[in-house]
Amino acid sequence: MHARSWKAFAIAMAVVIAGYQLIPDDAVWVTCWQVGVGWAGTAAIVVGARRLPRHDRLPWWCFGAGIFANSTGIAVAVYAENVLGWVDLPTPADPFFLLLYPACAAGLAVLIRRREPGRNWTAMVDATTITTGLGLLAWVYVIEPAASQADMSLFGRSVQVAYPVGDLLLLAMLTRLLRSGGVRGASFWWIAGALGGFLAGDTTWVVLGNLGDAGWALEEIQWFRRSIDMMFLSAFALAGVAALHADARDMGRPVTPRPPRLSRMQLLALTGATLIAPAILAGQLASGQVKDGPAIVVGSTALFLLVVTRMAQLVRQVEQQSRQVRELSRTDELTGLPNRRAWNDELPRALEHSRRDGAPVCVAVLDLDWFKQFNDSYGHPAGDRLLKEASAAWHGALRTVDTIARFGGEEFTVLLPGTDATAALAVLERALAATPLGQTFSAGVAAWDGIETSDQLIERADAALYEAKDGGRNRIVPAKPRTYAHMRSSA
Repeated sequence: MHARSWKAFAIAMAVVIAGYQLIPDDAVWVTCWQVGVGWAGTAAIVVGARRLPRHDRLPWWCFGAGIFANSTGIAVAVYAENVLGWVDLPTPADPFFLLLYPACAAGLAVLIRRREPGRNWTAMVDATTITTGLGLLAWVYVIEPAASQADMSLFGRSVQVAYPVGDLLLLAMLTRLLRSGGVRGASFWWIAGALGGFLAGDTTWVVLGNLGDAGWALEEIQWFRRSIDMMFLSAFALAGVAALHADARDMGRPVTPRPPRLSRMQLLALTGATLIAPAILAGQLASGQVKDGPAIVVGSTALFLLVVTRMAQLVRQVEQQSRQVRELSRTDELTGLPNRRAWNDELPRALEHSRRDGAPVCVAVLDLDWFKQFNDSYGHPAGDRLLKEASAAWHGALRTVDTIARFGGEEFTVLLPGTDATAALAVLERALAATPLGQTFSAGVAAWDGIETSDQLIERADAALYEAKDGGRNRIVPAKPRTYAHMRSSA
């Protein structure tokens, strides 16, 4: 039912919007057509929202309220002009038109908050950077000229300035939504397209207004003027399609925030935003008069600080990823214990501390008994579970200062600092008793003699391990002392 409804509505709206170019050039026809499309989009939003759980309806009610008010404002504007003769700002239609911005911004804010319950500072910096750059552009060419018109009342200038400010608000929220993580289904892109349509339509009218007589001449061309109107009509329709689509259920679903990285498109957008200030300054220098120096200084400073903040976020991300890579490279994926690389780093340091402090240190090599048979009998998942449970049990039985690492396969090594061979045997006996699932291990333990290398110490413990296995397994065997007779004879 959902698939048929949104597709049928989309097709119907496409036909109606295309037909807008063919209707008579009459105020009644044009007004009814525009308002009809806006109200149809509102009705589709209401229908789509009612299909959603109550918790998910709020943002769609906000979108519907904004679109209904904006499309209704068209009829109010025509009535005020043709019946009341009210053409000077503000008009009774302005509150209806302006309601689109806070209503849609509120809907976007709810979606962003639900999609990302935590604060995504990276996305906020990106959105603020783009909005600041375009805001400077809007200030120079739209807001400041509108605010300084002498032939208009203060209230009228305030209303005229409210439109570009509303566009900037909508742009900031839309950019923030696009920088959010999570699922981006069809409804996500439909609603983004709808809001983008409003911004494109408003921007086009602003550009035409700044063209002076040339822009006025273009506005007099019927098909051109109606093509601009079709941007708004398409925005009305796309919002309705978004609400009717089944993906509307996923719009407010919580997601994991994206890491603070820069894609090519994001880098291009941020670069373009930061270059707006110098581009405006260059244009005014070329004309021989810098009229907006303070605004350019403020905008440039804000953009510089935002870029520095973004770079700091990227540096922190790189540092965090480096730490994670180091930790992963030193951690066994299955058991979570230090791996062989970490062991090879830790053992020489422990021997050096023992050499400096004169404290004893022991090393043990242990191996699960009959692990291959266990794997063959119960399967590899059961074998993995045994390794994880056994390593956790041994870790709990050892002392806090001891270090156990996975050396490879079912073989583990244990570092016992400050411990002689007798005490080390007692510690390992506790670990042997703690072995889960009725399993046992064989182990060899060697006390460092203060002379041999770490590799030689491991060799002695490994040799003792093989003695334990040859002796029947399920036992711990002390390593034999290393002999140095060959060294004396060679001397």
